[in-house]
Amino acid sequence: MINPNGLGIQRPSLSLLLSEPFRAATEFARHRLGKVYDAEPGDGHPVVIFPGLGADGESVATLRAYCLALGYDAFDWGQGFNNGPKGDLDTWLHTLKSRIVDLLSGHTQPATLIGWSLGGLYARELSKLMAPRIRQVITMGTPFNAEADHTNVGWLFRYLSGSSTAIDPALSLRLRTPPPIRTTSIYSRSDGVVAWETCCHLERSSLVHDIEVSGSHLGMNWNRDVLAVVADRLGQQPGPWRRYVRASR
Repeated sequence: MINPNGLGIQRPSLSLLLSEPFRAATEFARHRLGKVYDAEPGDGHPVVIFPGLGADGESVATLRAYCLALGYDAFDWGQGFNNGPKGDLDTWLHTLKSRIVDLLSGHTQPATLIGWSLGGLYARELSKLMAPRIRQVITMGTPFNAEADHTNVGWLFRYLSGSSTAIDPALSLRLRTPPPIRTTSIYSRSDGVVAWETCCHLERSSLVHDIEVSGSHLGMNWNRDVLAVVADRLGQQPGPWRRYVRASR
């Protein structure tokens, strides 16, 4: 269990951060050259993918293509670059909710929300506002469990969002509270951008599942182990939640 006060949690080392581009490129090559894990054909339900800080839909194109190939109706959030929330958080989230509702118009099945890094916080908070229209949430390298900036990109968030606001206790409690639906957090101890401990839930329940993979932060959208987890989660059927069993290579 992670210390609820964040004591002892350190930002990833400089060596991990500096090696991120090389490791992400290696993971991309493995994805392109390797055999994709076997997965059951999808049921066609919609999947909305939220990019990370400073990224846009192109950054999650590989993940989107993978979901489409499995048989899901996948698309990115359609809002361009993710520069962080603007103004009042709740007002901003309700505006984003309206746009996601528009994206989902015409779909009768509940959607899966997938968020990478900061995008995972959007997915978690939106699912709290949109249930029961949301089937499940999957986050990748998302630091929802923090009371301080345990990342190497806090300065970038403040620059892009124009905010200098620190994480206050109320916001910290809100972000770490999981949605009332199935929620999977994918994390890596070798993440060079966010502290892996901040991507894990404090308390266990039948609705939350933390899954560890090996890899970089920047390469999560095409990391083969991440894709295997995503395929498994998307293929979950109503009823008891099947625990994840790592795919054989």
